[in-house]
Amino acid sequence: MKVTEQAQCAISFGFAIIIDQFKLPSAFPSNVLDDANEAIASKNGSGRPAWCENRRDVTHLPLVTLDPASSTDLDQAFCLDRDGENLVLHYALADVGAFVRIGSAIETEAFERGVTIYGLAEKIPLYPKCISQSAASLLPDGPRPAVLVTVAVSPSGALLLRGVERVVCQSQAKLAYDSVDMSKLPYLEEFARRMWMDEQARGAVRVEFPKQEVIVDETAPGGVRLDLLPRKPSESVNATLSLAANMALGSLMKEAGVGLFRVMDDPEPRAVNALRRAAHALGIGWLESESLRDLQRQMDPSNLTHQRFLLEARRAGGRASYAEFSQKKAPWHSAIAATYGHATAPMRRLADRYVLDLACLLVNSEPVPAWLSERIANLPAVMTRCEGKSASVDRAVIDLLEAVSLQHRIGEVLEAEVVDADAGMVQTRDSAIRSRATKLPAVKNGDIVRVRIDVADPLTRRVRLSVA
Repeated sequence: MKVTEQAQCAISFGFAIIIDQFKLPSAFPSNVLDDANEAIASKNGSGRPAWCENRRDVTHLPLVTLDPASSTDLDQAFCLDRDGENLVLHYALADVGAFVRIGSAIETEAFERGVTIYGLAEKIPLYPKCISQSAASLLPDGPRPAVLVTVAVSPSGALLLRGVERVVCQSQAKLAYDSVDMSKLPYLEEFARRMWMDEQARGAVRVEFPKQEVIVDETAPGGVRLDLLPRKPSESVNATLSLAANMALGSLMKEAGVGLFRVMDDPEPRAVNALRRAAHALGIGWLESESLRDLQRQMDPSNLTHQRFLLEARRAGGRASYAEFSQKKAPWHSAIAATYGHATAPMRRLADRYVLDLACLLVNSEPVPAWLSERIANLPAVMTRCEGKSASVDRAVIDLLEAVSLQHRIGEVLEAEVVDADAGMVQTRDSAIRSRATKLPAVKNGDIVRVRIDVADPLTRRVRLSVA
């Protein structure tokens, strides 16, 4: 199957416009690449890589990675074992600090980029590829520097951080979500079950939001369509590993009274009331005695109607952000129902590297240097700016692909569901196209209408529908 030549040209040209509009970098400056290559090539007195100094060798651990099959920027490797009734997670996280020196040109550039941006023809990485997709990536082709986070989980799902240390590790295999046999990974499914049990006990919300993805389909006009796809079971199970590490590190920082946290407030009462009306319109039963969290836990991501509601709930919920520790307001993430940090994607999120640097100091009761305190204080604003740009790029890419998928269907009439009656927003049923519809009569959320495709312009990323 392939995308038609016209659609491919429209996508390529559209990507170029997006890159220019958001001033996305096309390459790393030469001084950044020089810094990166110098850090990778640096040797110690015995001729070994400089990053090997002062690290425990844990290459005996049977670590593996689990990611999309095409990924090469691998942040995490893991293995699990048992200690009495507890399961113990050994979680190796790429140690960016081994190559990105404080005050270097690489670090300065990283503070401009903030995150890796996906969705375009090629990802725009936070760090040069020689670091993020090679020297620091936990690929199974040689030893790597890492920060090893060790967390025990009890039969009830309670977490205990056992250690954080810089190590030399070796991934044994690169596993993929599509093909992994989770039953062959010792204790993985049991670990996930315990984590889910603890989520239920503390009132957390595990909502597997469907992803809007581009599907290459030779039967579709233009060769592409957009679908809402539920998360793969292996992705959900793998996510519990990161959750355990991030919660354990969040508790460590909170107890120390210092650090950077991922926080989120509960949805406002007005937003919850609007969601109740949306659920009623969609035919979803929501008892007055049930909370939004209770209802969300009942949703089936493979159910199209439930998908629509989960997307509405995400839009209505509080916005997650970063916050430095403050005595005035305890760090809290409402969806996770716990104190929470971000540390498990250090090559894709700028903040994570510094959380790991801090954790290594805290477990050894070492003082926090001024340079680290300064960066932690600056990171909430930096991450807000960079994540905002990344989200805008994501939206622009989806708008482009929606227009491409419909450009050969001008005049066609589709069934659509009203998703925001006040704003005149509908979502088509045969593909995940969301747009305003003109000539919309008096309707309520959840009503089904027939809409005509009037405009689908990849150049301006505009889709316009009108009620037929």
